[in-house]
Amino acid sequence: MDIQLHELIEKIKKDGIEGASEEASRLKAEAESEAKRILGAAKKEAADIIAKAKADAERAEKAGIAAIGQASRNAVLVFKSKIQELLDLITRKETAAAYSADTLKTVLPDIIRGWVSKGEELAVILPPRDLDSVEAFLRDKLASELQKGLEIKTGRGLEGGFTISNRDGSAYYDFSVEAVAELFSAYLNPRLAEVLKTAVKEE
Repeated sequence: MDIQLHELIEKIKKDGIEGASEEASRLKAEAESEAKRILGAAKKEAADIIAKAKADAERAEKAGIAAIGQASRNAVLVFKSKIQELLDLITRKETAAAYSADTLKTVLPDIIRGWVSKGEELAVILPPRDLDSVEAFLRDKLASELQKGLEIKTGRGLEGGFTISNRDGSAYYDFSVEAVAELFSAYLNPRLAEVLKTAVKEE
Protein backbone atom coordinates (compact mmCIF):
# COMPACT_ATOMS: atom_id res chain seq x y z
CA MET A 1 0.00 0.00 0.00
CA ASP A 2 2.84 2.37 0.85
CA ILE A 3 4.56 1.42 -2.38
CA GLN A 4 1.47 2.17 -4.44
CA LEU A 5 1.03 5.49 -2.67
CA HIS A 6 4.66 6.35 -3.26
CA GLU A 7 4.36 5.46 -6.95
CA LEU A 8 1.22 7.53 -7.19
CA ILE A 9 2.96 10.49 -5.59
CA GLU A 10 5.93 10.08 -7.92
CA LYS A 11 3.64 9.85 -10.93
CA ILE A 12 1.77 13.01 -9.85
CA LYS A 13 5.07 14.78 -9.36
CA LYS A 14 6.37 13.60 -12.73
CA ASP A 15 3.12 14.54 -14.53
CA GLY A 16 3.05 17.90 -12.73
CA ILE A 17 6.65 18.70 -13.56
CA GLU A 18 6.21 17.63 -17.18
CA GLY A 19 2.95 19.55 -17.46
CA ALA A 20 4.49 22.58 -15.84
CA SER A 21 7.50 22.29 -18.11
CA GLU A 22 5.29 22.01 -21.20
CA GLU A 23 3.20 24.97 -20.01
CA ALA A 24 6.35 26.95 -19.35
CA SER A 25 7.65 26.08 -22.82
CA ARG A 26 4.34 27.04 -24.35
CA LEU A 27 4.21 30.31 -22.42
CA LYS A 28 7.81 31.04 -23.35
CA ALA A 29 7.09 30.35 -27.04
CA GLU A 30 4.02 32.58 -26.90
CA ALA A 31 5.97 35.31 -25.12
CA GLU A 32 8.77 35.08 -27.67
CA SER A 33 6.24 35.17 -30.52
CA GLU A 34 4.46 38.17 -28.97
CA ALA A 35 7.79 39.91 -28.40
CA LYS A 36 8.75 39.36 -32.04
CA ARG A 37 5.35 40.65 -33.15
CA ILE A 38 5.63 43.75 -30.92
CA LEU A 39 9.23 44.34 -32.05
CA GLY A 40 8.22 43.94 -35.70
CA ALA A 41 5.29 46.32 -35.27
CA ALA A 42 7.53 48.80 -33.44
CA LYS A 43 10.15 48.62 -36.21
CA LYS A 44 7.47 49.11 -38.87
CA GLU A 45 5.97 52.05 -36.97
CA ALA A 46 9.42 53.55 -36.52
CA ALA A 47 10.16 53.08 -40.23
CA ASP A 48 6.80 54.67 -41.12
CA ILE A 49 7.51 57.62 -38.80
CA ILE A 50 10.97 58.07 -40.30
CA ALA A 51 9.61 57.81 -43.86
CA LYS A 52 6.84 60.33 -43.07
CA ALA A 53 9.29 62.69 -41.38
CA LYS A 54 11.63 62.41 -44.36
CA ALA A 55 8.77 63.06 -46.83
CA ASP A 56 7.58 66.03 -44.72
CA ALA A 57 11.12 67.39 -44.59
CA GLU A 58 11.49 67.05 -48.39
CA ARG A 59 8.13 68.77 -48.94
CA ALA A 60 9.09 71.52 -46.51
CA GLU A 61 12.46 71.93 -48.24
CA LYS A 62 10.82 72.12 -51.69
CA ALA A 63 8.22 74.57 -50.39
CA GLY A 64 10.98 76.65 -48.80
CA ILE A 65 13.00 76.69 -52.02
CA ALA A 66 9.89 77.61 -54.01
CA ALA A 67 9.07 80.39 -51.53
CA ILE A 68 12.63 81.73 -51.73
CA GLY A 69 12.46 81.58 -55.52
CA GLN A 70 9.15 83.45 -55.59
CA ALA A 71 10.43 86.01 -53.09
CA SER A 72 13.53 86.52 -55.26
CA ARG A 73 11.40 86.99 -58.37
CA ASN A 74 9.17 89.45 -56.51
CA ALA A 75 12.22 91.35 -55.26
CA VAL A 76 13.63 91.56 -58.80
CA LEU A 77 10.26 92.80 -60.14
CA VAL A 78 9.97 95.43 -57.40
CA PHE A 79 13.60 96.47 -57.96
CA LYS A 80 13.01 96.64 -61.72
CA SER A 81 9.87 98.73 -61.22
CA LYS A 82 11.67 101.15 -58.88
CA ILE A 83 14.64 101.44 -61.24
CA GLN A 84 12.29 102.11 -64.16
CA GLU A 85 10.51 104.80 -62.15
CA LEU A 86 13.85 106.36 -61.28
CA LEU A 87 15.04 106.10 -64.89
CA ASP A 88 11.80 107.70 -66.12
CA LEU A 89 12.20 110.51 -63.58
CA ILE A 90 15.83 111.12 -64.58
CA THR A 91 14.92 110.99 -68.29
CA ARG A 92 12.12 113.51 -67.78
CA LYS A 93 14.32 115.78 -65.67
CA GLU A 94 17.23 115.70 -68.12
CA THR A 95 14.90 116.21 -71.10
CA ALA A 96 13.35 119.22 -69.37
CA ALA A 97 16.84 120.59 -68.62
CA ALA A 98 17.84 120.13 -72.27
CA TYR A 99 14.78 122.14 -73.36
CA SER A 100 16.09 125.44 -72.07
CA ALA A 101 15.02 128.75 -73.57
CA ASP A 102 18.36 128.88 -75.41
CA THR A 103 17.72 125.46 -76.95
CA LEU A 104 14.29 126.56 -78.15
CA LYS A 105 15.81 129.70 -79.67
CA THR A 106 18.33 127.52 -81.50
CA VAL A 107 16.03 124.86 -82.95
CA LEU A 108 12.70 126.58 -83.53
CA PRO A 109 13.57 129.13 -86.25
CA ASP A 110 14.86 126.50 -88.71
CA ILE A 111 11.99 124.10 -87.96
CA ILE A 112 9.37 126.83 -88.40
CA ARG A 113 10.93 128.24 -91.57
CA GLY A 114 10.98 124.77 -93.11
CA TRP A 115 7.28 124.21 -92.52
CA VAL A 116 6.14 127.73 -93.33
CA SER A 117 8.02 127.52 -96.64
CA LYS A 118 5.65 124.72 -97.62
CA GLY A 119 2.74 127.12 -97.28
CA GLU A 120 1.56 125.76 -93.93
CA GLU A 121 -0.02 128.10 -91.39
CA LEU A 122 1.40 127.05 -88.05
CA ALA A 123 0.69 127.55 -84.37
CA VAL A 124 3.70 127.17 -82.07
CA ILE A 125 2.80 126.43 -78.48
CA LEU A 126 5.41 127.22 -75.81
CA PRO A 127 5.44 126.57 -72.06
CA PRO A 128 4.44 129.57 -69.91
CA ARG A 129 7.91 129.74 -68.34
CA ASP A 130 9.59 130.31 -71.72
CA LEU A 131 6.95 132.32 -73.52
CA ASP A 132 8.23 135.83 -72.78
CA SER A 133 11.89 135.32 -73.66
CA VAL A 134 11.38 132.91 -76.55
CA GLU A 135 8.40 134.71 -78.10
CA ALA A 136 10.27 138.01 -78.28
CA PHE A 137 13.23 136.24 -79.89
CA LEU A 138 11.03 134.42 -82.42
CA ARG A 139 9.09 137.57 -83.32
CA ASP A 140 12.40 139.22 -84.13
CA LYS A 141 13.81 136.25 -86.09
CA LEU A 142 10.60 135.18 -87.82
CA ALA A 143 8.96 138.49 -88.72
CA SER A 144 8.17 137.40 -92.29
CA GLU A 145 6.85 134.04 -91.15
CA LEU A 146 4.54 135.77 -88.68
CA GLN A 147 3.13 137.81 -91.55
CA LYS A 148 2.34 134.54 -93.33
CA GLY A 149 0.12 133.37 -90.51
CA LEU A 150 2.51 131.97 -87.89
CA GLU A 151 0.99 132.13 -84.44
CA ILE A 152 2.95 131.90 -81.18
CA LYS A 153 1.04 131.12 -78.00
CA THR A 154 1.32 129.33 -74.69
CA GLY A 155 -0.09 126.05 -73.44
CA ARG A 156 -0.91 125.96 -69.75
CA GLY A 157 -0.35 122.22 -69.39
CA LEU A 158 2.99 122.35 -71.19
CA GLU A 159 5.89 122.04 -68.75
CA GLY A 160 8.71 122.22 -71.28
CA GLY A 161 9.58 121.79 -74.93
CA PHE A 162 7.10 122.86 -77.58
CA THR A 163 4.34 121.67 -79.87
CA ILE A 164 3.60 122.69 -83.43
CA SER A 165 0.28 122.27 -85.16
CA ASN A 166 -1.40 123.35 -88.35
CA ARG A 167 -3.73 126.17 -87.51
CA ASP A 168 -6.58 124.26 -89.13
CA GLY A 169 -5.88 121.36 -86.76
CA SER A 170 -5.04 118.87 -89.52
CA ALA A 171 -1.66 117.92 -88.01
CA TYR A 172 -0.08 118.05 -84.58
CA TYR A 173 3.58 117.57 -83.71
CA ASP A 174 4.41 117.00 -80.05
CA PHE A 175 7.94 117.88 -78.93
CA SER A 176 6.98 118.46 -75.31
CA VAL A 177 9.14 117.23 -72.44
CA GLU A 178 6.51 114.59 -71.68
CA ALA A 179 6.38 113.21 -75.22
CA VAL A 180 10.14 113.18 -75.79
CA ALA A 181 10.86 111.72 -72.34
CA GLU A 182 8.30 108.99 -73.05
CA LEU A 183 10.09 108.14 -76.30
CA PHE A 184 13.42 107.93 -74.49
CA SER A 185 11.88 105.77 -71.74
CA ALA A 186 10.30 103.45 -74.30
CA TYR A 187 13.79 102.84 -75.68
CA LEU A 188 15.59 102.70 -72.32
CA ASN A 189 13.18 100.45 -70.40
CA PRO A 190 13.73 97.34 -72.61
CA ARG A 191 17.47 98.00 -72.39
CA LEU A 192 17.16 98.19 -68.61
CA ALA A 193 15.19 94.92 -68.58
CA GLU A 194 18.01 93.23 -70.52
CA VAL A 195 20.63 94.59 -68.12
CA LEU A 196 18.68 93.32 -65.09
CA LYS A 197 18.06 89.95 -66.75
CA THR A 198 21.76 89.54 -67.46
CA ALA A 199 22.66 90.60 -63.93
CA VAL A 200 20.26 88.04 -62.40
CA LYS A 201 21.69 85.24 -64.59
CA GLU A 202 25.24 86.12 -63.54
CA GLU A 203 24.26 85.81 -59.88
